Amino acid sequence: MSIINPVLRGFNPDPSLCRVGDDYYMATSTFEWFPGVQIHHSTDLANWTLVSRPLDSARLLDMRGNPDSGGIWAPALSWSDGLFWLIYTNVRRLDGNYKDAPNFLTTAPDLKGPWSDPVYLNASGFDPSLFHDDDGRKWLVNMLWDHRSTMEHRRFAGSNFNGVVLQEYDPSERKLVGSIRKIFQRSELGRTEAPHLMRRNGYYYLVTAEGGTGYNHAVTHARSRDLGGPYALHPDTHVLTTKDAPSSPLQRVGHGQAVEGPEPGTMIHSFLCSRPLPGRRSPMGRESGLAVLEWQSDGWLYLRGGGTVPPVEIDGAETSPAPFEEASDFAPGSLPSAFQWLRTPQPERILSTDARPGWLRLFGRESIGSWFEQALVARRQTEHVCSAEVELEFAPETYQQQAGLTAYYNRHQFYYAYLTLDDEGKYRVTIQQCAGGWPEGRLEYPIGEGMEIPGGHVFLRLEIDHAALQFSFRTEASQPWRKLGPELDASVLSDEGGRGEHASFTGNFVGMAAQDLSGRGHPADFRSFVYRSQC
Repeated sequence: MSIINPVLRGFNPDPSLCRVGDDYYMATSTFEWFPGVQIHHSTDLANWTLVSRPLDSARLLDMRGNPDSGGIWAPALSWSDGLFWLIYTNVRRLDGNYKDAPNFLTTAPDLKGPWSDPVYLNASGFDPSLFHDDDGRKWLVNMLWDHRSTMEHRRFAGSNFNGVVLQEYDPSERKLVGSIRKIFQRSELGRTEAPHLMRRNGYYYLVTAEGGTGYNHAVTHARSRDLGGPYALHPDTHVLTTKDAPSSPLQRVGHGQAVEGPEPGTMIHSFLCSRPLPGRRSPMGRESGLAVLEWQSDGWLYLRGGGTVPPVEIDGAETSPAPFEEASDFAPGSLPSAFQWLRTPQPERILSTDARPGWLRLFGRESIGSWFEQALVARRQTEHVCSAEVELEFAPETYQQQAGLTAYYNRHQFYYAYLTLDDEGKYRVTIQQCAGGWPEGRLEYPIGEGMEIPGGHVFLRLEIDHAALQFSFRTEASQPWRKLGPELDASVLSDEGGRGEHASFTGNFVGMAAQDLSGRGHPADFRSFVYRSQC
């Protein structure tokens, strides 16, 4: 077992780990990106393949109007009674004191579906998970959100995070039943969330995340003889964390789940992490890694090798991931699996792979950064050095119609090289940027009015080298690339580049976009999207 962390590279946070026989599954958050939830599969823990994005219809998920970093938080995947059980939160508000965060359950006999109609559970807090006890009963745990912000109301929790609550779920009635019990408050670190329960040798073990999603993040373990508590903290409190290890290449370690490992006496523990640039900005957002934990004589789990800092390489892994290249030619039928879009469960209104075989057609919709319906299709940035290029055919009729190539974190953090029409009817290629200007989101045009090109056909490229981003273009495939605009600050496209590490939760994507601010849905066609990365 040779593992190189992170095993899921690029934006893949909040890993819920599930084992079924010799198969391992990991579900991660997708936030405002549709379809919701990514589920990867592995048999060796080192190589993972995307096998499902289950929340793929309006019946299961509609995020139109959800804010940036809203949507799907911390899914929890489990297996019991011949079914996969998927718990998920659809966050509709996250600013201020309130979190509007309804929690749902759906089940399926196979990860490819069909998934059942969602069961509404509660909305008392986020990060729910379902525990299947040995006696067949099922229990939901979630963190409890306290919207009150006075010192009196917060004196126990230390923040709006007010501990972990437990309630029974009755699968025959498809609802929560019985009393709600608080089973755990916090360690001194606080901001307790992401609870998962497991049982072993007469103890119930509670795994939580604490410290927030930034550089104080940690995995905390506790246990109790009784499901309802009280839960005693682990002797070291935190089993995994890099909060005191600023030199570790993996930072912000926390939020995970443990399952039985392939070796006796071991558990495989998932965790989220980031690989920040110098200056602590993380364009790939939060990624997912694995650690090997061992049961010790005191009945607690400890990181193999000691300490709390998970290694980048496990069990003799001596090579880095190979350079990666993937060309997408958009065959009819469906998008390549690497791509997602934003919020809407009606992809037919924003895209088609059938209208022009071999091309992706985007129908211009609302402005880039819209929370409702925008035609933006993109894939994750997976390494600090990468590039993306695409061929575009587009015949705008007005300056209100735009299409091109974007590096996109959210509505306040993006760069966008696009083709449009000026007032004299000439085709121009230019750049919009919004470099972290929350909340105003002011647009800037770093190359003025843009460069005139002879027609509505152009090749666009962006190159990212750590904190530097450069656009370029050409009008014929045989021509050399010409720089478009100045070198831009790629570090802006990160969790920390806008609102800050506790308010921005996704990661940078590179992809294609089209707008028609006149409301006519004018199309743009894209071909041969090529993504390359270099570790």
